Amino acid sequence: MKSIKRVVVSGGGTGGHIYPAISIYQAIKEKNPDVEVLYIGTEKGLEAEIVPKAGIPFRSIEIQGLKRSLSVDNIRSLYLMATSSIKAGRIVRDFKPDVVIGTGGYVCAPVLWGASIAKIPTFIHEQNSVAGVTNKFLARSVDKIGICFEDVRRDFGANADKVVYTGNPRAQEILEVPENPDILREQFDLDPEKPTVLVFGGSRGAPAINKAAVDAVDSFVESNYQVIIATGTIHYEEIVEGIGRDLNAETDNVRIVPYIDNMPQVFQAIDLVVSRSGATTLTELTALGLPSILIPSPYVTNNHQEANARSLVDNEAAIMIRENELNGGLLFRMVNDLIGNPSRLMVMAEKAKELGTPNAKDDIMKVIESILK
Repeated sequence: MKSIKRVVVSGGGTGGHIYPAISIYQAIKEKNPDVEVLYIGTEKGLEAEIVPKAGIPFRSIEIQGLKRSLSVDNIRSLYLMATSSIKAGRIVRDFKPDVVIGTGGYVCAPVLWGASIAKIPTFIHEQNSVAGVTNKFLARSVDKIGICFEDVRRDFGANADKVVYTGNPRAQEILEVPENPDILREQFDLDPEKPTVLVFGGSRGAPAINKAAVDAVDSFVESNYQVIIATGTIHYEEIVEGIGRDLNAETDNVRIVPYIDNMPQVFQAIDLVVSRSGATTLTELTALGLPSILIPSPYVTNNHQEANARSLVDNEAAIMIRENELNGGLLFRMVNDLIGNPSRLMVMAEKAKELGTPNAKDDIMKVIESILK
């Protein structure tokens, strides 16, 4: 099998694209310890912060997405696509990679397209149950397409023969995180023996989920289980002021925190999760076999978070609340009903675990190795 000496990775905008890209690179490095990597992203995306912190060399190009309506910005978008394609092509040619990998986001388009023109092996990874615009655009020119939901296969139409079900490489990393059985006590001053619910809206928080959690907080305080509410850093002060009292100090079962930076480890101590249904979150939930109440974001392309959630709901691994139906009373009733029904939680956990992809990194490596020339 040909070894990989150099790899270019690209994925931008959100953590849902960036973390799988880093995971794939790490899988390559495990088998090819001396591999050199170059990550190509944009200065405006989260990758400009996350990737250098991971110790990965980073180069940027400037690009932006097309608007859905007629707009002067679209003229600039087309101009940037042309200039970024030239720059990305030059970066790729100078680096001379054995393979180029994309995980979504507009930045992938010029990088992967330029690599395919140069006859360099290419692989794209689609994390969601609805294919992103960039990955659909690239499907014709790349060598292989990895997916995490079988439903998305149809989005690639005539290029479906390139599609391979691999799962999300984040799953394997989650399972490698060491468990800390006393993390609830150490990190939140909570009882590790009590059922615990985690409510969060992603790394930046979700105002609708925060509002429902705050509206339900008095009921949570009176319950016989524990609730952690992660508001997102930018919303924390407003939420605490709105509650008007220090629940962390005054109660023994409700905690309000701005952010949890070791989420995979905290997940291992949780009995029920209330969250958005981004691809990375669902990968983590299914890897660990966690029951969930999913509240899809309605502000994403093609409503893909609802499609993501539906894949778990249809398999009895989760229940869903649409944001326009969400309120504090409904949230409390659904949480209370599930926590009060351990047998149902156990079934949901088993169903979630069945949807996990514990060998995703290995499966992705097999696909990448298959396209090396």
